[in-house]
Amino acid sequence: MSTGNRNYLSGRALAAAVALPVVLFAGFAYAQVEGQPTPGGIGLPATVTEVGRETQAFYNALLLPIITFIALSVLGLLLYVSWRYNEQSNPVPSKLTHHTGLEIVWTLAPILILVAIAIPSFRILAHQVEIPESKLTIKVTGNQWYWSYKYPEDQGGGFGFDQLMKPENELKDGEPRLLAVDNEAYVPVNEVVKLQITANDVIHSFVIPAFGVRMDAVPGRLNETWFKAEKEGVYYGQCSKICGKDHAFMPMAIRVVSRDKYDAWLADSKKKFAAAESPTRLASSEQAR
Repeated sequence: MSTGNRNYLSGRALAAAVALPVVLFAGFAYAQVEGQPTPGGIGLPATVTEVGRETQAFYNALLLPIITFIALSVLGLLLYVSWRYNEQSNPVPSKLTHHTGLEIVWTLAPILILVAIAIPSFRILAHQVEIPESKLTIKVTGNQWYWSYKYPEDQGGGFGFDQLMKPENELKDGEPRLLAVDNEAYVPVNEVVKLQITANDVIHSFVIPAFGVRMDAVPGRLNETWFKAEKEGVYYGQCSKICGKDHAFMPMAIRVVSRDKYDAWLADSKKKFAAAESPTRLASSEQAR
């Protein structure tokens, strides 16, 4: 390999080594819109729960540096081997086939990396699956292709409703296309909410990125998860399982409000949904079809 080619490869390697971390870490400073995707956004979405922050910190502070280091190390090793051991620079190849020390290193290094990842990940996983005492339980059922919510009577509810995507011609100012819904689910801010998630037909997946919530909705099975939103606002998500032809049009929306506003919504919703539950469901099913 000529000196010019070697310098060219070295320059490319240096540029890649400088550009990759800049591109990766620039995303952290990019302003994300809470509750919905940001056009042109880089990095993980903004989160408003403790579990979400722990998950993102685990990724940004531990996984991303490890991923970057491994990627750059492998790239550097490939470039070095291509330069040092090509046929022109090394016409007589070595007969060495085994190196005990090297084999020990490349066996232990991945093990140590996985152990370093596993220890904090188990703690975060335990925080996600151990549901604290909740003040509100909502049953969420996935259907083709909409969501159904039930608020228990013993917690001030006693009603249910369906949640379908709003058509574009019904969107109001500020409502995102393909994410806004006809009936938003309400929850109180700074209170633990337990979700019981199932499905009527096929497997769906209930995902609210801003809450750090992702749980499969499986027919015949009741899965549970939880969140505690710390900021008022509307938070959107979408089904993340390919569940049929309208999978891309199956969003969910949860509005986090103060306890007073939540109590007022409960009172209004009892009148709106409790008496008209069956007609609402029939109309929702027809609209979904």
